Amino acid sequence: MTMPVIEPCEMSRRYDGPPAPSGTDDPVNSARFRRGLTVATALLTLAIGLGGPPATAADGPDSAPNLPRPTGPHAIGTTSLHLTDDSRPDPWASGVDARELMVSLWYPTASPNGRQAQYMTPTESELLLEEGGITDVPLDVLSTVRTNAFADARPAGHVRGLPLFVLSPGFSKPRATLTSLAEDLASHGYVVAAIDHTYESVATTFPDGRVTTCAACEVPHDEAFWNQLVTGRAADVSFVLDELTGADARWNGARLIDPSRISMAGHSVGGASAVTSMLADSRVRAGIDIDGTTQVPIPDTGLSRPFLFLGRQAQYSPGGGDGPVATWERDWKRLTGWKRWLVVEGAEHASFTDVGLLAEQLGIDIGAELPATRASEIVRRYSRAFLDLHLRHRPQPLLNKPSKSYPQVMFCTPETSTCV
Repeated sequence: MTMPVIEPCEMSRRYDGPPAPSGTDDPVNSARFRRGLTVATALLTLAIGLGGPPATAADGPDSAPNLPRPTGPHAIGTTSLHLTDDSRPDPWASGVDARELMVSLWYPTASPNGRQAQYMTPTESELLLEEGGITDVPLDVLSTVRTNAFADARPAGHVRGLPLFVLSPGFSKPRATLTSLAEDLASHGYVVAAIDHTYESVATTFPDGRVTTCAACEVPHDEAFWNQLVTGRAADVSFVLDELTGADARWNGARLIDPSRISMAGHSVGGASAVTSMLADSRVRAGIDIDGTTQVPIPDTGLSRPFLFLGRQAQYSPGGGDGPVATWERDWKRLTGWKRWLVVEGAEHASFTDVGLLAEQLGIDIGAELPATRASEIVRRYSRAFLDLHLRHRPQPLLNKPSKSYPQVMFCTPETSTCV
């Protein structure tokens, strides 16, 4: 067996988004990042290494970590694309004249083939765990997570019948950490494309066996860095849209995508990148920022396309003065179209991704008051409502006012600094 070539990068530091605005000291936010990401991952992998909680009768004696079942009617296929943009150099790797990306696609299928897709490779698992300083547990454990999608299954749907939803992960995080959201939307008839932004993730595996690591982690993280990061991600998104919807589309199911119905979301800095992508590319018709401090301000001319802020109550309730919430308040005033500001009571930063889900089923406390399965349900349900409203024009009462079904979700009015 040939070992993959690892392009080196020290991974002793963790970053998950831009700092609070200048002049702000935000130790609470930093502590929550550490508790919700580093500690959660460490405890999660430790629990797996120790065997985790006893398996239930339904799971069987050899149960592995698993993602929640999708809620839609369609079976799900998934595949990966290796894309190369020869028009620009890589922003993080000196001497690399082209930008290479790996993209995962999830989509409806009528031909499930029985081959369950792998969550991540053993090497990716190893690098992610080593980043968190975990070396005394099986390093391939995250490669055993059970997914709900079938590898390389044939896409199904009508020509130009499926909306496209683009996902961008948090800084240093692999695209796999947004799989549960992607699977659920694909089960409801969406094509979902999650981008690994090369050299911004702890591990990106290419078809030839190369594994790139987080070169961007070693760049000084000043204001210019974060501006470069979200601007570069916007360029990545536009290139992926070209490759999926252009005349020479790289995916055999591309004919199913409706290029007039494209939306984007991201977690943490990936959410901040949704704003930047919408400003840079008019094809992105709607956007969601999931718990991410925004970076490049919306210009005074405004942004008239639909936008949803979805974040932690503790961090993003309006009226908090300086800190990450100030960036949402700044941009809220310049969102001139349909918009909502929702906060989730009891959630932590990791609650919005698969990290929280995997920790919870093993009985691990990540510091969140809200169970991660409930947080995941909220993210999936409200994201789908937003997409169904703006890409399928289906009325969504869920987005009009607070719901008794989701009492943890609060609707905020920044003008009065209230959330109900």
